[in-house]
Amino acid sequence: MAPQEPRAGEAPAASPAAGGRRVWRRLLARRTVLAAGLVIVLLVLIAAAAPLLSAIEGQDPTSYHNDLLDSAAGGVPTGSFGGVSAEHWLGVEPGTGRDVFARLVHGARISLLVAVGATLVQVTLGVLIGLAAGLGSRLLDQLIGNTTEVMLALPSLVFAISLMAVVPSSFPRPLLLTVVIGLLGWAGTARVVRAQTLSLRRLDYVAAARLAGAGRWRIARRELLPSLAAPVITYAAVLLPSNVVSEAGLSFLGVGVKPPTSSWGQMLSGATTWFRADPMYVLLPSALLFATVLAFTVLGDAVRTELDPRAASRLRVGTGRGTAGPAASGPTASGPTATGPTATGPTGAGPSDPARTGPSAAAAEEATA
Repeated sequence: MAPQEPRAGEAPAASPAAGGRRVWRRLLARRTVLAAGLVIVLLVLIAAAAPLLSAIEGQDPTSYHNDLLDSAAGGVPTGSFGGVSAEHWLGVEPGTGRDVFARLVHGARISLLVAVGATLVQVTLGVLIGLAAGLGSRLLDQLIGNTTEVMLALPSLVFAISLMAVVPSSFPRPLLLTVVIGLLGWAGTARVVRAQTLSLRRLDYVAAARLAGAGRWRIARRELLPSLAAPVITYAAVLLPSNVVSEAGLSFLGVGVKPPTSSWGQMLSGATTWFRADPMYVLLPSALLFATVLAFTVLGDAVRTELDPRAASRLRVGTGRGTAGPAASGPTASGPTATGPTATGPTGAGPSDPARTGPSAAAAEEATA
């Protein structure tokens, strides 16, 4: 069957791919988004090529270099700027002599993998639980809603510390961090998905799919998930930088990544006693952590603005691009003629409904005809 062409005066409907291209072009038009994207791409490349970069330097993140430490000063690196040299590009750690550059690039891999993995766990659980609440029975919706409220009210940091402390140390800590952060952070996504599902299930195309015999999960997969993509992506973009901070905080408190595995939070935890003797050892991981969180936050805020129609409409207020004009606010639209009892009637019906406006309104219509 040939596709139906739009009638005269109608604009052709934009496809989802075309809408995605428009959003992508608007994001690339922002200089802040380009800068944040370049920082994120650079960090991902550094994390992916961490073994290669440390091999080019000729060092690894676990080797000790006690000969580069001043034992008389308590283990402070010899030389300027924490022992920076041709062999150690960013110096060595005080107290251990491990190469700082190698530990930073390997720490980027741990921090990004844990943050991205935890975000995927949160989004997956949140979407499944939110769809179950929005499409399920009233009892199931109430049960999931109460559970979500409890999860949102829980002190996540306290529970994360408790779970990380009771798990045996033989369990891989990056994987444990991913699971714990993901299991404690799905409630916000579930609430957003449930609210959107309750709104979408009343639309005509969902009702048509239900009348055609589609089951709940088929409706969720074929009809609801494409419409849920924008709010879920927006919320995931906000979750990612917070998960980076969560991993760094848990490692800083000593319950996250354990040495000799390197992590930015674990490096900051060890640097707290050396910030006077070797400031570079504190500044380097903290600067990388700040740049990562800032880049993801800027990118997430831009994605939220482009995908959220309410945010876009707020940006257009007062710019002359809205739909309201002088004709919409003049006396013809809001005067007594449009809002008086003749137009709406005592029951709220219009003049085209003779059964609700009384005999006088019906006679007036007959005379007009």
